[in-house]
Amino acid sequence: METEEVLSERAWLGGALALVGGLVVGSLALPGLVYDRFVWQYFWGPIYSDANNAVCAVKSGDGVELLGSDAACRAAADTGVVAYTGYTTVSTVGYMLVLLFAILGVLHLLDRIEVGGNRRLVVALLPFMLFGGALRVVEDVTDRAVEVGVEPIVTYPLNTLFISPVIYVTVFLVTLAAVLASLRLESADAVRSRYRALGGIGAGVLGVTLAYLFRVAFATDYVDFYPQVLVVDVGLASILAYALYVGADRYDPDINRGTAAAGLVVLWAHAIDGVANVVAADWLPTLGHPIDSYSAKHVINRLIIDVTRTVQPAELSAAIGTSWPFLVVKLAVAVAIVWLFDERIFEESPRYAVLLLVAASAVGLGPGTRDILRVTFAI
Repeated sequence: METEEVLSERAWLGGALALVGGLVVGSLALPGLVYDRFVWQYFWGPIYSDANNAVCAVKSGDGVELLGSDAACRAAADTGVVAYTGYTTVSTVGYMLVLLFAILGVLHLLDRIEVGGNRRLVVALLPFMLFGGALRVVEDVTDRAVEVGVEPIVTYPLNTLFISPVIYVTVFLVTLAAVLASLRLESADAVRSRYRALGGIGAGVLGVTLAYLFRVAFATDYVDFYPQVLVVDVGLASILAYALYVGADRYDPDINRGTAAAGLVVLWAHAIDGVANVVAADWLPTLGHPIDSYSAKHVINRLIIDVTRTVQPAELSAAIGTSWPFLVVKLAVAVAIVWLFDERIFEESPRYAVLLLVAASAVGLGPGTRDILRVTFAI
């Protein structure tokens, strides 16, 4: 008789196949509606546009055209389906749903290999979260090389592996290989702890990626280096995260008791993302950066900035900027996450709780790391 776990695994696999099959059949039966106006416009089109360093990609009867300005993209809406680089409300919601579904699949995988019940896994995976953001900057460096007429190391379609959201799959596969390797090392008595081995592998992968980025920065003319941005971002985020962690511990020790050190990782991850956005949007001239500001790509961030511009006096916006509420929201969400994960959750479903903490940290630290490094290298 099949166990409940096996039935659950088969149900998840059936759901995945049904989703993919539905999109394929719908794209073949109603290509204009399902593929052009849904899959292309909100999912594959933005990736294709980003991979080719364009503002948007336009799909029409003549094929696909890449455009480099907002004005040209708006004008092309009358003749084709326009897919803008970046996220939209539809794609954001879609990716969130896919993420939640994927978490269930990963949970089944962790049950199979009997990994993930210890909160130390969150700390051990920290280098891989940083690696994801750094790997995305490799693609940014590639784009900059194309802009100045230098042949990039990675070209389309391989560079799509380094573009969000495909990069999450890339990082997941690298991380999975590292997890399996750390388990093998522990079983062979080559290491004392799978978590130390996993963290060490992650640090190695991250180190190689950063070494490449710094080599490009110091060996070429098309990538610069502004260490003050890195120091301010990481320093301020670390101070805020630690202050919130210690403050919560003094206010109510139960807030941190469930997550322990993993809670600090969650706080730091979202502080990194929030501070990186504030610095990139409002503080660069003060820090002596050659670029005045970087525009926000994420829907929620753009919405918060637009609302702040509307309700905040212009004089105050000029003095403190308009992106600071995003940092407040990020920190509030992080504290709420840590608060919700009490000891009872870990007792009832430890693997699920740990996996959710990993996901909560990754969605903050991955984009945040990318933003920090991108601004640090002025690309």
